[in-house]
Amino acid sequence: MTLSVTVVPVTPYQQNCSIIKCETTGLAAVVDPGGDIDRIEAAVTKMGAKVEKILLTHGHMDHCAAADVLRNQWQIPIEGPEEGDRFWIDNLPKWCEMSGFPMAEAFEPDRWLGDGDTVTVGNVELEVIHCPGHTPGHVVFFDPKQQVAWVGDVIFAGSIGRTDFPKGNHDELIHSIREKLFPLGDAVQFVPGHGPDSTFGRERASNPFVADTRFG
Repeated sequence: MTLSVTVVPVTPYQQNCSIIKCETTGLAAVVDPGGDIDRIEAAVTKMGAKVEKILLTHGHMDHCAAADVLRNQWQIPIEGPEEGDRFWIDNLPKWCEMSGFPMAEAFEPDRWLGDGDTVTVGNVELEVIHCPGHTPGHVVFFDPKQQVAWVGDVIFAGSIGRTDFPKGNHDELIHSIREKLFPLGDAVQFVPGHGPDSTFGRERASNPFVADTRFG
């Protein structure tokens, strides 16, 4: 039971929207569809996938603004994030207007997720890890068999998520990375919300914000 992955940068923020497909069943999930629906649809078609759900890491507009449109278009559920991000999703129209981002309506996910939950993509099971800090309800999706994680805006190659947004918390973010993600193992590859992939081991060694050398 293996997953194939296509990453599609979307919106002016170049947010990494992932289409993850279970090769056994052909079923797929779209992770963090922030916009550019035509580009997402083209990638799904190219993969020969049948999308069964939408997975959201958090409620920021560049990660979720197209989720409700796709839910209605494809008649599939939205799973995630954790309910601490209700505040962000409820205020989507305001954030879009303030940022000059394409307008999106508020919506309710079909399933809020919590730490320790699991989600499925076809026959593949992903672990849900609640990683607050960038936003209060941010979650990470982890495939323990393939050692891959979708981390949203928690950590990037060489950087970490911003915490200057409403309800952001820098100390919580550092705790999420050091105490929840790094223990998953140095070999774990992660797909961040923006920019190139990396591994937890590489970031432990060299990320100026969370490297082991900063914490003795």
